[in-house]
Amino acid sequence: MLSNFVHAYWVDTPYVQEQRKSLGCEVVAWSKGVRGTVEKPVVVSGPSGVGKGTLISMLMKEFPTLFGFSVSHTTRAPRNMEKDGLHYHFTERSVMEKDIKEGKFLEFASVHGNLYGTSVEAVEVVADAGKRCILDIDVQGARSVRASSLDAIFIFICPPSMAELEKRLRARGTETEEQILKRLRNAEAEIKEGESSGIFDHFLFNDNLEECYLSLKKLLGIDASVNTCTESISEDLDLPPIVHSVSRIDNKIIISYRTSDLDNESQKMIVLDLSSIKGGAPGRTRGLEAYAIDSVTNGSTMINQTS
Repeated sequence: MLSNFVHAYWVDTPYVQEQRKSLGCEVVAWSKGVRGTVEKPVVVSGPSGVGKGTLISMLMKEFPTLFGFSVSHTTRAPRNMEKDGLHYHFTERSVMEKDIKEGKFLEFASVHGNLYGTSVEAVEVVADAGKRCILDIDVQGARSVRASSLDAIFIFICPPSMAELEKRLRARGTETEEQILKRLRNAEAEIKEGESSGIFDHFLFNDNLEECYLSLKKLLGIDASVNTCTESISEDLDLPPIVHSVSRIDNKIIISYRTSDLDNESQKMIVLDLSSIKGGAPGRTRGLEAYAIDSVTNGSTMINQTS
C-alpha cells in the first residue's frame, strides 16, 4: 500500500522561487509523511512556574517509547543544571533571527526579552522516531502553531491561584524580585488570553501534581496499563513489489502504480492538482488537491477526492 511509504513532492511555488533567489541555491517545498500511525502532537502551554515541565517529564519517564519532546530554541542564558540540546537549544540572537527569516521555525515569540521558538526540524526528529511529539510553548507560540498546518491537541495548564503561582516562582530561587513580579504580570495576561483566545482544546488546573498528571493522561487516552513496547516492522516481509510511473500534464502530476502480484494484479492512480497550491514553506503548503482512482478496469474508473 502506498500509505506505508514516505513521499515528498517538489512544487515550484512563489515561496520557493523567492527563497531560491535570496539563498542562491535550490529550494524545495515538501510535504512529509510518517510511516505507520503516529498520534497527534501535543501542545502544552501555561504561565511560567505552573508545572508544565514537571508534567511533561513525568509523561516522558512513564512512556518513553510513546512520546518525544520537541526541544525548543532560546536566546536566554542556561539556568543551573540546564543542558544544551536537552532542555533547550541555546543560541545567539543573531543566529536565531537569521533562521526565523529563512523559514526554519514553526513558531517563535519574544518572552521576557528573549526569543523562544520551535524549529521544523525539532518536530520532525520526534516524528521520524515514530513518537508522539510534545511541544512546551507559550500562548504566543501556541497561536502560531494553531494557525500552521500542524494538526495538534492544545492543552493549557492553569495554576490554582496567583498566590500559589507566586509561591512556586519564589521557591525556584532563580529570579530576582523584579523578574518575579514581571513573570506574575505576564502570567495574569497569559491566563486571560489562554481562556479567551479559543486556541486551546482543554484546560487543566495544577492544584495537585499527581491528580493533574492523571487528568493529563486521561486527556491523551493513556494510562498505566498502556503497553509501552513498540512493534517494529520486519524488513524481511515478503511483500509484492510496486511498479509505478510519474508523469505531468499541465498542473497535474499523475502517479500510476500497480503490484506485480499476478494472482491479484491491480492498477491505481493518484492525481495531484497543483493549480491552487499556495505557500511552499516546509510543512505549510496549502491547496494541494489529490484524487485517487481506485481501479482501472475495461475503461471504467471510480474517482474519490481526498481532503
